[in-house]
Order: sequence, then structure tokens, then C-alpha cells
Amino acid sequence: MRSFSIPRARSLLALALVLAACAPSASQSTAPGPTPTPGPTSSPVVTPGPVTVVDDEGNTVVIPSPPQRIVSLTPAATEILFAIGAGAQVAAKVDDIAPYPPEADRLPIVATFEGVNVEQIVDLEADLVIAGGLGFTPPDAVTQLRGLGVPVVLVYADSIETALDDIELIGDAAWAGDAARELTASMRADFDTLNALTAGLPKPRVFYEIDATSAIYTAPADSVYAEMLTLAGSNPITTDASYVISLEQLVAADPEIILLGDGAYGVTAEQVAARPGWATMTAVTTGAIRAVDDVVITRPGPRLVIGLRALIAAIHPDVVLPPG
Repeated sequence: MRSFSIPRARSLLALALVLAACAPSASQSTAPGPTPTPGPTSSPVVTPGPVTVVDDEGNTVVIPSPPQRIVSLTPAATEILFAIGAGAQVAAKVDDIAPYPPEADRLPIVATFEGVNVEQIVDLEADLVIAGGLGFTPPDAVTQLRGLGVPVVLVYADSIETALDDIELIGDAAWAGDAARELTASMRADFDTLNALTAGLPKPRVFYEIDATSAIYTAPADSVYAEMLTLAGSNPITTDASYVISLEQLVAADPEIILLGDGAYGVTAEQVAARPGWATMTAVTTGAIRAVDDVVITRPGPRLVIGLRALIAAIHPDVVLPPG
């Protein structure tokens, strides 16, 4: 259960404007008179208290004031922060092979697949770091940052619902919880609408190729990716947490459709059809091999709805999708 305190900034702003309107301006002249007797002391305006969240690894994290220098150490977190209106507060980010949104390109890179530059993050005076859980962000870097007093929130989405929860978690940590919940409410409605379009359709066996350069990689059964394929109206061919599936397993599963998540990296249907051992698969014999945008399908952020639309278009091309 995530606990959080939501600041009432708009109420305080309204109060400040009322007080300002009632106070005399600096240029206003007043007639001399007796010094007034002090009245009862008015109650002070209470500053919103700190926000407390519990991240995806069970850590309680306190963010004492609205963060002004946020560091994002996952590509999805970068997208989320910009989508909820906190982009101006993002001071740095992780390297991203498919950067989004375009405004994030200006940000300095403080982390790559080789590691995290803790010193640079500290030099930026970061007051909030959003990092990847389950070791996506090196645990020693997280420990160092927390030891230096930097609030670090760990996120890791293993389902669509967790991805939506993480948007709200990041929103709370960034003091933008209302905007985050508006976004997730819209996304949930879109997911329901799109899922309804495929509910009564046949469910073809679909193999989603993440990569096949050294081994064959596909979606684990318990993953947001497999869930997306199911919502799109398919019977996904999946594997275990290793992401690896053997050619023998794949041939036995006999996909009716092959989706190339690695299509953006130059893999073509012709190359797939020419691979040794692949010719007997139904998807190969019928030519049902289609490239898709892996980033929007697999990145657990605001564009998951776009990813679901892309999957439906690839699996059920006759379905008429609503505008969006």
C-alpha cells in the first residue's frame, strides 16, 4: 500500500492572493494617526508537509518539499515525468536509444548501461531520483545516493496495472499526483475501449521477437509484454524469466503471426523466412511476419496505449480503431 500526502498548493495560492489583495500597496499613502493596538496574532499559513511514498521494493521514501532537480534513471520514468507536467524539473536522465519526448534530448546523461555517475548526480544537487528496481539501476549506486541523503524511488512494472501504479507513484513523488491520476484514468479508459474491440475475435498464436542475433528472445509469460499481446487479441507464445526460447519450442508452438519488435533495428520478414529451421512455421508459410514499434509496446509509460493500438493493428488488421 502506497501512502502519500498531497499538497494543497492551489488553496495556498488562493489564500496568498486574497491576503495580497487586502494588504495596502507599498505606494499607498496613509494619514498619520495613533499607533494601533496589536490585535490577536493570526494563525500562520501552514506549508504543505513532506510527501511520503512506498516504492516498488517496499522502501519508504520521504520527499520533504516539491522537487526542483529530478534525475530519471529509466526511459519510462523520463516519459512519465514529462507527461504529468514535471518535465521542467528534470535535471538529468539515463541514456536512451529511443529518446522521448523530444524536449528531453537537451538533458545531460548521468547513467548508461555501464553504470551510474553518482558524483554528477550529486553535483546537480538532485532532490529526487527515480530509478529502476530489480537491479535495473545498479544497487550500489542507489545505496550511495541514499547514503548522501538523496531520495531515491525504485519502480519496476511487471504488469499493466503496475505500470499505471508506477505513473501515480512517480506523480506523488514529484508532487504531481493529481496530474498523474488524470493520466492513468484516461489510459485505463483507453485500455478498456481497445480490449473490447478484440474480446470476441479469434486469438491467433503470436510470437513476439525481441531479438534473435545470438539466441531467440521473446516475452516471459508473467510480463507486461505478454499481457499487452493478450489484450490485443492473441494467444502469445511466451517463455520464462530468462526471455530465451529455443528454436525447438518455437517450432512446436507454430506461430500463426510473427511480430518483429527488432524490426526497427534492421530485421526483415525476408531474413526471418530464410533462417534455418523456420520455414515450417505457419507464419512463415503464409507470410504473416510484421514489424512493430517495440518501444511503445514494451516501455511501461504513458505510450502503452499507443503500443496496444499498434499490436491490434498488426494482429487484427481488419479491426477499425477509434481515433487516438
